[in-house]
Amino acid sequence: MTQSELKEFLDSKVSQYNTFDFIESDPVQIPHLYQQKEDIEIAAFLAATIAWGKRPMIIKNSLRMMDALGNAPFDFVMEHKQKHLDKLAPFVHRTFNLEDFRFFIKSLRNIYTQHDGLEKVFQSFQTKDSLQSSIHEFKKIFFEIQHPQRTTKHISDPIKGSAAKRINMFLRWMVRQDNQGVDFGIWKSISPSLLSCPLDVHSGNVARKLNVLQRKQNDGKAVQELDKALRKLDPMDPVKYDFALFGLGVFEGF
Repeated sequence: MTQSELKEFLDSKVSQYNTFDFIESDPVQIPHLYQQKEDIEIAAFLAATIAWGKRPMIIKNSLRMMDALGNAPFDFVMEHKQKHLDKLAPFVHRTFNLEDFRFFIKSLRNIYTQHDGLEKVFQSFQTKDSLQSSIHEFKKIFFEIQHPQRTTKHISDPIKGSAAKRINMFLRWMVRQDNQGVDFGIWKSISPSLLSCPLDVHSGNVARKLNVLQRKQNDGKAVQELDKALRKLDPMDPVKYDFALFGLGVFEGF
């Protein structure tokens, strides 16, 4: 396909999959349970953190986390005492367990009390063309308080070569201005043009078949390569093509 044919094809797939119906089978439904900005942020961050494996299980376990937080995630994060953490029911999603969950709650409170919240952290370290350095700095801040060493693996670092799929997905939810009601666009201090595609096995395979990605590994360098290709198609909203790549891979077996 020529560049114009590729754009026309992918734009049509964005229109097909970037719809409100997408929510019902995707973890993005978790933050859609809430109205307050901070509730949305925390619910989205926790759901994105465990977003690997089969989507029904991701959704089920994300709902369990929200239930453990009394379905008021921001209030729980800010007001919890140690006794509340001690009383949390056993939790596990693949390698993310109760010890990790407890620390995430503590760290989120530190971020809201000491760093003015999640948006402020990512906004403070953005560069003119990327949010990948913001993710790197966010990880340092997230683990600046005493933490279990095992928990560090649950926050990826693109500076160390990771595709950081789950955090890039979380950032898409928070930043992207979406007229279809899927992504929230509640972080006005960051431009959607800086977003990177949440690269996974599905979107990576489709991107390679469409010749918009050559690199074989789904890593940080592949994200940079895909960024360049997608920003040529739409400089202001490049990550909208995540819907096309993901939809083609998951729903059409492209």
